[in-house]
Amino acid sequence: QAVHETILSNRFLIVRAKKLRCGREESRRFYREHAGRFFYQRLVEFMASGPMWAYILAHENAVSLWRSLMGPTKVFRARNSVPDSIRGAYGLTDTRNTTHGSDSPASASREIAFFFPEFNEQLWYQQEEPRLRCGQVYYNAEERVHCVFRDEETELT
Repeated sequence: QAVHETILSNRFLIVRAKKLRCGREESRRFYREHAGRFFYQRLVEFMASGPMWAYILAHENAVSLWRSLMGPTKVFRARNSVPDSIRGAYGLTDTRNTTHGSDSPASASREIAFFFPEFNEQLWYQQEEPRLRCGQVYYNAEERVHCVFRDEETELT
């Protein structure tokens, strides 16, 4: 909940949100680029250890802003240099550091497709993103996402 509030208070738009649980095989596929590295198995085990929330976030410079809010990967460094960051406040260890964030727009596209296979990124950019930029959006607390007003909807205040 605290991470969700951080997302909202930093004016990210939540395009999609999904509570899910990944098994070990799914976690291995997600972190396959780290296979063979000393921390790989710990990442896999942590990701498979319980339920989590996956988000698609929108913001100007979303990747760099989100990485800044997360703080350094190493929790010790986060606690000392950026204690108010997500990892500084809630991280336990370097592989159990509370949150993940894509390191580039290309990684974001790949990771969005992994967690949200039903999401059509190109269609979103054509249909929803222009309306988001114009402020034609409201937050649906029940669904935990921002929704775009449709032509037939009236603006809520």
